[in-house]
Amino acid sequence: MIKALAPFIGMFAVIALFHFTDFVLLKYYPPIANFGFFAVFFSSLFQEKTVIQKIALAAEPDADENVMRYTRNLTYVWAGFTFLNFLISLATVFASEKIWALYNGFISYFLVGTFFIIEYIVRGVKKRCWMANPAELMRKNGKEV
Repeated sequence: MIKALAPFIGMFAVIALFHFTDFVLLKYYPPIANFGFFAVFFSSLFQEKTVIQKIALAAEPDADENVMRYTRNLTYVWAGFTFLNFLISLATVFASEKIWALYNGFISYFLVGTFFIIEYIVRGVKKRCWMANPAELMRKNGKEV
């Protein structure tokens, strides 16, 4: 029962902390969150399968080596993107509240959304290229090339 309530207790503790303390502490939330995302992506690069490869395999269990190579490289890109986002959000902690709110409340979300859209388009183009290659189609169907 306590395990089920732990996230809610933690959430209320954080809300109370920010309610009864200075706004400055709240400004550190985006850098902490961005560093957390960076840590997940970066640390997964040292595993056999990266976090994005695991997600891809969950969606497409028979993913070929092209998908695995693409998703590993994509993990590098996400790690770099989240680290850059961390650095910028950390810099905004020391800027005015307007700058902090603009970047962390709009610009960073816009950048992440734009990144998702661009990656989705690139992934579609890559998949069509992989599927248009007859050797890849034969390999995927288990035939010798």
